[in-house]
Amino acid sequence: MKLETLLPLGKVDPGLRTPDTPLDIHSVAADAQFLESIGYDGLVVEETKDDPFVILALAAQATTTLKLGTAVTIAFPRSPTVMALSAWTLQKLSRGRLTLGLGPQVRGHIVRRYGCKWSPPGPWMREYVQAVRAVWDCWQTGTPLNVAGKHYTLNLMVPLFNPGPIEHPHIPIHLAAVNTRMCQVAGEVADGLRPHPVCTPSYIEQVMLPAVRAGAQKAGRSLEDFLVCMKPLIATAATEAELAPKIRDARARIAFYASTPQYLAAFQHLGLGELAAECTVLSKEQ
Repeated sequence: MKLETLLPLGKVDPGLRTPDTPLDIHSVAADAQFLESIGYDGLVVEETKDDPFVILALAAQATTTLKLGTAVTIAFPRSPTVMALSAWTLQKLSRGRLTLGLGPQVRGHIVRRYGCKWSPPGPWMREYVQAVRAVWDCWQTGTPLNVAGKHYTLNLMVPLFNPGPIEHPHIPIHLAAVNTRMCQVAGEVADGLRPHPVCTPSYIEQVMLPAVRAGAQKAGRSLEDFLVCMKPLIATAATEAELAPKIRDARARIAFYASTPQYLAAFQHLGLGELAAECTVLSKEQ
C-alpha cells in the first residue's frame, strides 16, 4: 500500500462553501518537502481553484522522490495534444514521477463552464486516452501521428512542435470513476482507477472492480499492475471541539455530492437513493 495526500494539508473541501484553509501557492514547495521528509509516497492535486500542473511543477522542483499526480485534471476541455504536452513537460521536470489522473466532469460543467459540446463520456474518454498515448508515442519513438476517431483527428506533428523523447516516457494514466461504464473504460485503457470519495469499499468491490475486470478482459489486458487509489473522506482533530466543524464540513461535502445525479448509483448501493434524490431537488431550489 502507498500513501498519498492532497494539498492543502488537512484539506476538507466543504462542498460549495469556501474552505477555511485554501491552498497557498507560495507554500507548495515547503509543503511538498515536508511530505517527502515524513515518508509520504505521493502528493496529488485536484483541478478546482488552481491549475494542477502549475502546482505540481512547484512541488517537482522542491522534491526528489515524492510521486506527483493530478487527482484529477479535467480531460475534455483540453485537446489530447495539449494534455500530452503538459504531462510530458512535467514528467521531464520531475524526472519520471508523474501520474496523470483524468476525470470527465459532469455534463453541466463541460457544457456551461467550459463551453464544450457534450458526448457520452465513456467512449469519449477511451478515445481521449488512446489519443494522448498516440501523441506521446510519436514524440518518443517517431511513430507518425495518426489518430482518426469520432472526437479527434490528429495527423500533424512537425519538428518545431515535437519535444522529442524523454528519459522516462511511461506516464501512468488513472481515470476517475463512479459508474460502471467509466470503470470498464479504465479496465480497457488505463493504468489505474480513482474512485470518487462517495464510493464506499463495498461499492468499489461489488460494483466498480467487476466492471474494471470486464473491461480488461474485453481488451485482453492484464491487471497485474493496475492500481486503485482511494480518497476517503476523513474528519480528524486533536479535540472534540475541533472535530465538530470537521464533521460538519464532511457532511456538507457528502450532501453536495448526493445532489449530483451522476453519483446516484453510489448512494443507491447504500440504500440512500431517495435521500440523494431529495438532495438534488433541494440543490435546485438554492
